[in-house]
Amino acid sequence: MMETQSNCPECGSEHVYQDGELWICPECAHEWNPGTAALDPGADAARTVGIRDANGNPLADGDTVTVVKDLKVKGSSSVLKGGTKVKNIRLVDGADGHDIACKIDGFGAMNLKSEFVKKA
Repeated sequence: MMETQSNCPECGSEHVYQDGELWICPECAHEWNPGTAALDPGADAARTVGIRDANGNPLADGDTVTVVKDLKVKGSSSVLKGGTKVKNIRLVDGADGHDIACKIDGFGAMNLKSEFVKKA
């Protein structure tokens, strides 16, 4: 018996299909098992909300992103140039919309807003 699934929990797409016990979204490639999600519905609230880059692509821990515009570094006179690659990001529930924690060569540890990066 096939269950009915309306939307992808990651991106909200209606174009999902079932493959065995897993549901798959062809738009964001997210796979999930509705049976395990029902056991722990609040397991990963940040993933369910989905942090997205400037182009709308979903971001995940460990991704590499590129800064899309020059950004002033708070508390410093330096500027983080557009085009700077940031490796191994970590998604956080930060203050003031800063939802990415990372380390940048020459700057150190800092937080970024996802609206100013694109997935590399």
